[in-house]
Amino acid sequence: MTAVVEPVLEQKNETRQKMDAAPPLLSAEPARPGALAKSAWTKLWPPLLAVAIVVIAWELLYLSGVKPAYVLPDPFTVFGRLGELLGEPAFWAGAATTMGRAVLGFVIALVIGTVLGAAVARSRILRAAVGSLLSGLQTMPSIAWFPLAILFFGLTEQAIMFVIVLGAAPSIANGLISGIDDVPPQLLRAGHTLGARGIRMLRYVILPAALPTYVAGLKQGWAFAWRSLLAGELLVTISQVLALGVLLSNARNFADAPTLLAVMIVILIIGMVVDGVFSWLANGIRRRRGLGTVRL
Repeated sequence: MTAVVEPVLEQKNETRQKMDAAPPLLSAEPARPGALAKSAWTKLWPPLLAVAIVVIAWELLYLSGVKPAYVLPDPFTVFGRLGELLGEPAFWAGAATTMGRAVLGFVIALVIGTVLGAAVARSRILRAAVGSLLSGLQTMPSIAWFPLAILFFGLTEQAIMFVIVLGAAPSIANGLISGIDDVPPQLLRAGHTLGARGIRMLRYVILPAALPTYVAGLKQGWAFAWRSLLAGELLVTISQVLALGVLLSNARNFADAPTLLAVMIVILIIGMVVDGVFSWLANGIRRRRGLGTVRL
């Protein structure tokens, strides 16, 4: 028996020594600069290609003479005007005003939409009474609210905020409702078995499970808020207050096409950046749950 056991023990000791001497499988070596550059280029070339295609199409349209140069200037004139705007304090003051309104309006809509969505999702009576109304509000164009907002609040900040909240809150509420409706029944039963009830069930089981769809609703709510805000700044002009919408309106009034297009490019870039932030947040949540990344 000893003659059989000893060789086995010796083999185990040799195997252990080899494993201890072997380098770790997951080394903490930093990524090579070439790999980082390749990864960055893989992410950058599709949007750069899209921008190049748009600029080329724009230049060809300009060269075709479909519209005179004072209506449709060439891309290089517009980019030059954009560079000038970036050096003007008035432009940055207008951009700060617009972004401040956007953030404040979205935060208010976020609170209202979240509370309303949670209440509607957990109450059959509220769902029957308010559910279809939320869908109707979401599909209603934001511009249609401005006559009522101006009648109620006049040409003030409150009129703009009123329409931003009405545009964004229904999307946020519907996103949360959809997320709660999609929570697996097995997860609810497991939470109930572990003693989760009422607010604890909502806080620790339902809301975390609904988070991916809720973030998608936040992203859509931001899109509605951003569109409502720019429409409001075009319609509601407040004396001595600069904003991106005011710059657009002034450029239109003075037939300043380069400034008009330059401000539109800024508005587009801001929208793309915020969209990217929400996509990054959603993909982070999905990765932590093993669901893979998706461009929402």
